[in-house]
Amino acid sequence: MNETINPLTDQIEALIGTVAERIEASPPWGIEREGLRIFTNSIMDPDPHYWDDEFAKNTKFGGIVAPPIYCSYIGRKTLAGVDDPITRAFRENPNSDGIGGGRDAVEGNKGALPPLPTPLKRILNAGNNIEVLQYPKLGDHIFSQAKYSDIKGRVTKDGTPMLIVTTETTYSNQDGDVLCILYASTIRR
Repeated sequence: MNETINPLTDQIEALIGTVAERIEASPPWGIEREGLRIFTNSIMDPDPHYWDDEFAKNTKFGGIVAPPIYCSYIGRKTLAGVDDPITRAFRENPNSDGIGGGRDAVEGNKGALPPLPTPLKRILNAGNNIEVLQYPKLGDHIFSQAKYSDIKGRVTKDGTPMLIVTTETTYSNQDGDVLCILYASTIRR
């Protein structure tokens, strides 16, 4: 039986700690009421903090806020006339799993981390965790900055090599205040 070698090469390990450029994730007009309404309806969250001006002004936030996870979704919105990264991923690879078509996987895109130099192309979501520090507010401009925070190499019992890749994306507002940090792990096989 052939023994599989751990896929975590020195070249891949050297990418741990690599930070992408900080980019604006929100549209040029920032968080606006209609986008927030559509998002909260889609996640079926009727919390009045997100839509009721009278209620929200009497809370500790002093006005309408967005759910913390809104930061991680606002940058995925494809503006009219812009090539959709998921559609592009399927066009380039009809067997795409859809996960690899995002900003972090497309070399040359603003805010992208460098691609991992590995033949392992299949991607499986291994979980997400979000650390919330502040709620975004109407009008906030959201910025994101991704980082490879950890990469581990493994060989399964059946000899299949895999990488466990954890990225840490920090979301901040126009004042540089950190709103939340998203930790996303994927398995590359």
